[in-house]
Amino acid sequence: MLLAIDIGNTNTVFAVYKNDKLVDFWRFQTIAARAADEYAAFLSQMFNLAGLQWKDIQDIIICSVVPDADFPVVKFCKKYLKHEPVFITAKNVGIKAEIDRPEELGADRIVNAAAMRAHYKKAPAIVIDFGTATTFDVINKKGNYAGGVIAPGINLSIEALSRAAAKLPKVGVKKPKKVIGTSTVGAIESGIYWGYIGLIEGTVERISKEMKAKPFVLATGGLAPLFANDTKTIQAVDETLTLKGILCVYHTLQKRK
Repeated sequence: MLLAIDIGNTNTVFAVYKNDKLVDFWRFQTIAARAADEYAAFLSQMFNLAGLQWKDIQDIIICSVVPDADFPVVKFCKKYLKHEPVFITAKNVGIKAEIDRPEELGADRIVNAAAMRAHYKKAPAIVIDFGTATTFDVINKKGNYAGGVIAPGINLSIEALSRAAAKLPKVGVKKPKKVIGTSTVGAIESGIYWGYIGLIEGTVERISKEMKAKPFVLATGGLAPLFANDTKTIQAVDETLTLKGILCVYHTLQKRK
């Protein structure tokens, strides 16, 4: 079995694959200072509930954008699973990055591009990831990573607004009943929701014009289904796209051995 680990800025996901099929996955908050033993205690419970054992894991692959969290995760893998994990980078992902500095590209972003190319076989395409940041990653006609756009994430924007304006309350993310808010909370909810719909549609339109093409647009991340319901710009939603991409990279690396 394969253990795929996605270390994101907000959450870390552990997923187990058997014969390329997702057996189960578990998500919890990313804390860089979390000890290896804490990972072990958490995953021991999850493995037991899923009927799995440490010895079932034969390989480990990690996609990380939080360097400070890498050491305790690696320590957990070595101490409890007896395996040295492989880290995904722009160099080993198996997809060409046609950007100025490929070494600066976040592993999650190029992994999403690899998943789009392998699973959906669409090019050109755009992957919109609703994470800590809202990112738009572009795959060109040749199937290569061509760059993208990074905007503040939705929850990050809400937090910043609440901190910067003393009289503005912190709200959740949901579709308001109407665009024109008749209360402070309603106005903020509308600004967040419809503002991000505008961000999605406007950014994709401008990318399309610059590419001189009509790309396939897929959204991923926990909030993807919410926004996809109100815009025709998003053509598909896949909340496990990054995990699919990690599996794709794993197979690429296996072929090179």
